[in-house]
Amino acid sequence: MTTSAEVTTDELLVRREGVAGFLSLNRPKAIHALTTNMVQAMTEALLEWRDDALVHVVIIDHAEGRGFCSGGDINLLRDSALNDGGVSGRKFFYEEYQLNNLLFTYPKPVVAFMDGITMGGGVGISQPARFRVATEHTRFAMPETGIGLFPDVGGGWHLSRLAGRMGQFLALTGARLDGAECLWTGLATHYLSSEQLAEAKQRIAHGHEAGGVLAALAVTSPPARIEANAHSISKHFASDHYEDILASLEDDDSEWAAKELATLHTKSPQTCKVALRQLAESTKLATFAENMAMEYRIAARVLNLPDFAEGVRAVIVDKDNAPMWSPATPEGVTDDMLDAIFAPLPADDEWKPL
Repeated sequence: MTTSAEVTTDELLVRREGVAGFLSLNRPKAIHALTTNMVQAMTEALLEWRDDALVHVVIIDHAEGRGFCSGGDINLLRDSALNDGGVSGRKFFYEEYQLNNLLFTYPKPVVAFMDGITMGGGVGISQPARFRVATEHTRFAMPETGIGLFPDVGGGWHLSRLAGRMGQFLALTGARLDGAECLWTGLATHYLSSEQLAEAKQRIAHGHEAGGVLAALAVTSPPARIEANAHSISKHFASDHYEDILASLEDDDSEWAAKELATLHTKSPQTCKVALRQLAESTKLATFAENMAMEYRIAARVLNLPDFAEGVRAVIVDKDNAPMWSPATPEGVTDDMLDAIFAPLPADDEWKPL
């Protein structure tokens, strides 16, 4: 039964059922892309439930439609880059990263149902969860190198800690993983049939321990296709220097290497170098909050660099898929340019956790 009144907004459904607090994304036409209002509403609910003894667990899912969450509000970010010097975009990043950190440090179990498209911002609100459920519909990706951004929302932390340089591969290529591949890589903790999700949520809401429920309802996933390429990924993406990765792929005459090399040639060289440094730096950090502070510094700079607005134009606005990257080549992205992107912000502008 519902223990408190359901709160309905245009973009997010917030409700209590039994011992569970539900956060259901509700922008189906935008594949539930996160807006500032959604981020603020999720944060407000989580803070309220954190100290509510009647709420034992939090469930994050989507209300309807074909995807869990396609990312952040890219149109808002591009408009900010073009029209207000990045002010509103930085505000969105600031609050989104606070939500990511709140989820990562949340004292109660969080269950994220990654049923459908799970990209960008959707990764940011699912990977911090203690339980991450994939299904046959899951399509997971961090596609930011294709739009001149970078794999943020905690991507530096989550991806850098995957085995076999899998995180570097995902960050650079934007490769899409299905549910079985998410389970194999560790990005998901459980694999359920989508038909079992309603039952899982009901059992959890009615007081059954989440891990036990998910284990009981889990099904055997199909083979993870990416496993067949794991050795090649570990070999060719071993370096933190982008030119080394490109050279390694060029020296391999396999069809797989040619495909991945062609994919990388479509990506922003700046973003690819930023991503490799981001993941390398993240492994040196002690806390997730430190990672988010680093990512906010990157976001504050990259938002106003030419590649972001150009990448969104090419992929999302005009859809010509012919971005004019600046610099156009990896060699043109210098260490000094990267140093400027990663440099500390003025003290009053630095990101801080809630």
